Amino acid sequence: MSTPTIAVLDETAQRAAADLRAIREQWGDLLAAIGRPPRAEWPPRDSRALGAAPEPDDEPAVGRLPLVLREHPAPLNVTALDAATTTERELFELCDTVAAAVQRPVRAIRTDRHGKHRYATDLADRDDPARWRYISPTDPGSRTYGLHWAAVWLQGRAVGAELGDLFGPVRPLLLDEITATARRTRQRVEKALGRDGQPTVLDRPCPYCRGQLTAHTRSGDPMAATVVCATGSACAAPVLLDRGRRVWAGADLVGLYVALDAAQRRA
Repeated sequence: MSTPTIAVLDETAQRAAADLRAIREQWGDLLAAIGRPPRAEWPPRDSRALGAAPEPDDEPAVGRLPLVLREHPAPLNVTALDAATTTERELFELCDTVAAAVQRPVRAIRTDRHGKHRYATDLADRDDPARWRYISPTDPGSRTYGLHWAAVWLQGRAVGAELGDLFGPVRPLLLDEITATARRTRQRVEKALGRDGQPTVLDRPCPYCRGQLTAHTRSGDPMAATVVCATGSACAAPVLLDRGRRVWAGADLVGLYVALDAAQRRA
């Protein structure tokens, strides 16, 4: 295999790893969003984007059983539930596909008793925690450990993590499938959480000039949120001008939220 081909495969693997990592990091937020009605107002559902402390139910919940294996209250946010169940299904099914292609079957070991050669399943090999176990009518297999583990396992296969002879190399076409699925599922999660980079016109005016406010996010990075006032330099907001507009970013977003809240109380 030529060096350029190796470089392309490595770049593809790293892109898949980044998307799978982003899914893991946002999974707890998506599960929490299922139990809350969707909101269009500012601040966004993830208050950490403003530097504020998360509410108790905002804590990540990566250790929960898969949605398909546990009961949960009636969802208040159907979009978030659909995104979560579809993402789970696609990543679990992808793990099955990858395991069938690269994972070594469970070994059989010879047991000699009474002068006869017999073979039995190597239980230690079967129960190796690194092994992806398939679902069966009586056993959920590795799905028991939830989406977080599925994403970690896929990332290991994508980047070629060494685990003895348990796994063979991932062929380029299969790596492309891992990468495409990881990108698609990440986009779905971020869209459900309102982090897909689409601008949102806020339903409250600027507290300093009554101008229109527009929020912008960067896909996968809620800390990169900004809010722009449409009035221009005439706006008296205590933030810097950026290309003729008042822009709140980083810690300044906390001040904007406080000002919006105060203006709403006065109204």
